[in-house]
Amino acid sequence: MNTIDGLREALIKADYTTDAVLERIGEAGQEGLHRNCTIPARDALRGDDSPLATLIKLFPLNRTVDAGQAKAALPVEALITEGLLEPVGDDQVRATVDLRPYGFEIGSDQASDGRHKLAGDQEIGDANYTRQWDGWVVSDPTPGLDYQTTPTKPDYVLGVSPASTTLAQLTIDAHVGSALDLGTGCGVQSLHLSTHADRITATDVNPRVLKLAHLTAALNQIDVDLRKGSLYEPVEGDKFDLIVSNPPYVMSPPTGERLIYRETEFTGDGLVEEVVSKSADHLNPGGVCQVLGNWAVTDQPWEDRIAGWVPEGCDLWVIERERLDPYAYIEMWLTDAGLVGGPEWEAKYREWLDYFDQLGVRGIGMGWITVTNAGRTTPDITIESWPHEVQQPVGPVIAQRQTDISRAQASDDQLLSANLKLRSDIVQESLGAPGAEDPQYIVLRQHAGLKRALQVDTALGGVLGACDGTLPLGVIMDAVANLLDADPAEQRGDLLPKIRSAIAEGYFESL
Repeated sequence: MNTIDGLREALIKADYTTDAVLERIGEAGQEGLHRNCTIPARDALRGDDSPLATLIKLFPLNRTVDAGQAKAALPVEALITEGLLEPVGDDQVRATVDLRPYGFEIGSDQASDGRHKLAGDQEIGDANYTRQWDGWVVSDPTPGLDYQTTPTKPDYVLGVSPASTTLAQLTIDAHVGSALDLGTGCGVQSLHLSTHADRITATDVNPRVLKLAHLTAALNQIDVDLRKGSLYEPVEGDKFDLIVSNPPYVMSPPTGERLIYRETEFTGDGLVEEVVSKSADHLNPGGVCQVLGNWAVTDQPWEDRIAGWVPEGCDLWVIERERLDPYAYIEMWLTDAGLVGGPEWEAKYREWLDYFDQLGVRGIGMGWITVTNAGRTTPDITIESWPHEVQQPVGPVIAQRQTDISRAQASDDQLLSANLKLRSDIVQESLGAPGAEDPQYIVLRQHAGLKRALQVDTALGGVLGACDGTLPLGVIMDAVANLLDADPAEQRGDLLPKIRSAIAEGYFESL
């Protein structure tokens, strides 16, 4: 039995799963780890020498443990040889990596074979997400545990983060033949892709990343073609059905000092532009590239800047989820680098401010970018801000987008003859002063996906409310016009653009 097989067997034997770990450390322990404090979890484990407790102490808590207890839980000598554990004195060991359970839920039609049994820790609202996957992710230990802030090493390998789970929830989960995990990091996106992609290629420029991503894949018995190199260089000439990327998008000054997992030598948001603009060269017809990224907000309208990145003939959908001013952005990333309270803090802060001033950066947008090699005569370019609550996962909404755009671009005659059906989760809300006879606003609100809200007047509300799939749109529009004593032709001219927009924004079910 090789080292990885022995390690996997030990993890399974100890029931080292997401649910078991969370239950064992309790709510206080979980909340403490969210704050980077291990004391509540350590208190929960006090006096417990079981293999599960030992694994929790070694990895998520990054504590030294008694060598005898470690040997009862793991193949210690083999792991020391592999460099995953190291001796401390004569009778203790500690982990050089963070190895922790990772779970997520998948749709019942995703699993490609019987290997994928699942166990998740994420809240999924869609009723189709009924199966669970349980595995492990290998990364570097969490920096700053118990508030011991030290500078992060340049080749640090980040573990599962809010950004990586967000990208996983954005990802279209339909079955694909080939997928590219661009800038794989610890390999978490490849785990998700393994549930619905036949072939997975993963790239990264950091050799340590590739080592730990290999361990992640091997532990989970996932076949991943790992390649070293920057961006698309390792896949020159290759095309994919799906590309996902959480690239090192942080816009830091080019000082020569950088953390590989988050920064590059590109100027400003040049890295994200490169990922987006070159994506079509590596997409099959109908293929999709999904990117989590940052972009600079300058005096030029940000929508115009990003629209200039879209590859020729491709659809582009950008959703800005958050915007920070330079001060908040700088503080966030200097804190991430472990510089809080250090002597370099203000000097580095000023260095970043000067850099942003040179580039004319007034703010930083953060959000989701989807490029589709749609092959349309008139590509759809949609760039919007949507900072509001969404229901995760939104991958199904993004997948549906192509169908919705095609339907929205239909001719007037095709649209008027279509039997449209409003989504079942949509609720009408009336807003107005208490006691008023008529509402001031009527809103149709989605209660799933992006949870959009559409303000409607009497005519539009009447037409949409009658779209139950039984009558053509043209018949409904004429009937509403007659009820309102309106000219049918004039009302069609007024309402059709609004209905096209509602179709594109996912207000209707697919028939």
